[in-house]
Amino acid sequence: MRARVATNYRGGERSVRLLNRVRQLRREQTDAEKRLWFLLNSRQLGGAKFRRQHEFGPVVLDFFCPEQHLVIEVDGSQHLTEEGLARDRGRTRYLEKNGLRVLRFTDREVLLETDGVLESIWEALGQPGPHPNPLPEGEGISAPAAQQRGRDREGAVGGRTGPHPRPLREGEGPHPAPPTKETH
Repeated sequence: MRARVATNYRGGERSVRLLNRVRQLRREQTDAEKRLWFLLNSRQLGGAKFRRQHEFGPVVLDFFCPEQHLVIEVDGSQHLTEEGLARDRGRTRYLEKNGLRVLRFTDREVLLETDGVLESIWEALGQPGPHPNPLPEGEGISAPAAQQRGRDREGAVGGRTGPHPRPLREGEGPHPAPPTKETH
């Protein structure tokens, strides 16, 4: 299937270029963007509607929740250079001046610490309590890794230890309890 290429758009030539860039970014997502979109799509996190590769002025946002004025950026290694960091600071200032909140995660965090990333987004959405669909025990970020992550990234959620505050009861979750034999 051939991709659509806009040649005429109500915003003029600059908007046509931006629209074509958005379409290209949607087709060529990174693995981290694909994973996060899979988890954010269809109001799966707190009922929040997210858009991916959304135009906002002259920039394209990785993920945007208009109701919450929340931007989520997933940064690859090119963002870790001096030039990339400076460009990201400028983009963040521009977005914050326009009333948006920005969360930034690295590809590595999205792929390896998905639970922690979702917890950060969950809290930014203003949702009370723990995530509604916690990972089964033994999956996700470990307590020592969460504590280290909390020290490494200013403003990051982490450092929580102990059992989940609302563990699943028997029979809840994706694997229901096996049927039991009833005796009368």
